[in-house]
Amino acid sequence: MVPKNKILDIIKDYDPKDITIATLCSHTSLQIFNGAKKEGFKTLGLAVNQKTKFYDAFPLAKPDEIIRFDSYDDFVTRAEELRDRNVIIVPHGSFVEYMGTERFEAMEVPTFGNRAVLKWEEDRETQRTWLESAGIQMPRRIADAKDITEPVLVKYNGAKGGRGFFIAKDYLEFKMGIDLSQESYTIQEYVLGTRYYLHYFYSPIHPRGYRVGTGSIELLSMDRRDESNIDELYKLGATEELKKHGMFPSLVVTGNIPVVIRESLLSKVFEMGESVIERSIELFGGLIGPFCLESIVTDKLDFKVFEISCRIVAGTNPFITGSPYSDLIEPGMSTGQRIAREIKDAVAMGRLGEVVS
Repeated sequence: MVPKNKILDIIKDYDPKDITIATLCSHTSLQIFNGAKKEGFKTLGLAVNQKTKFYDAFPLAKPDEIIRFDSYDDFVTRAEELRDRNVIIVPHGSFVEYMGTERFEAMEVPTFGNRAVLKWEEDRETQRTWLESAGIQMPRRIADAKDITEPVLVKYNGAKGGRGFFIAKDYLEFKMGIDLSQESYTIQEYVLGTRYYLHYFYSPIHPRGYRVGTGSIELLSMDRRDESNIDELYKLGATEELKKHGMFPSLVVTGNIPVVIRESLLSKVFEMGESVIERSIELFGGLIGPFCLESIVTDKLDFKVFEISCRIVAGTNPFITGSPYSDLIEPGMSTGQRIAREIKDAVAMGRLGEVVS
């Protein structure tokens, strides 16, 4: 990984009045660019094979300029070109997934957040070690597929938007659904309940509000996910019969639905976020900026967290003009704008090195 002192040397040469916010033209780029513009930054779209004409339809979120790369390796080899533009990259799920951890860590361009989190997030077992050591309840893991005696969820490593994930009730169903070309996967109990994706933001430089460590946690929004085709397949009848016709349930995320949680659960929501941040500080120097705890709430009102995403997630996209939670902090604040505000405040405070890596 690029040494932190290398990044600090780079930002010393940046013109604080001429910083450009850049991200890959995918995922949450609309709100990232829109939020950066609201905070007065120049914006730069990065594209490999992404189509970008759709930005013309959204002038308030269209990047000031788009540059194209032949491959994701170019982000490493053309780093100087980005540094010359005083670029700070804002990562999102698609960016990290397409780049891969090794290339992302090797990119010598200042990036919002702590890149050390990548190693803890990319492998589900390492992620489990982090979360469980923070006191977070997680679905039980099944080590051997032959031990499946109840419904389980099989998940592949990486941010794949649910692609390839499947439910199995026994070893036979597991063998029918598993993709052996995938490098690794996790089998965990299927927990019945309601899914809530909790969107937090941790600022290490603002000791206000709900304080944690040297800074504070904010709850910016929540969502649920539309998934294809499992959300509609039930209308056709029993899953076993459908499989005979080649119709298998799929958990690919196709969209996001805004939600709010019952107010009495907010204390638990903040306590979980606090524990995750405190443990991250102990393990790798701390998670910085947006993160999402992907959870299930049971009928006993207990939380089971099945995953953490350590950057802005697509579930924040319904809240470009704010949410029922962020509006109680600052009306109209999106996660994309909150990222830009953190960078802007860090520059003004002379503490940019504390929020980039």
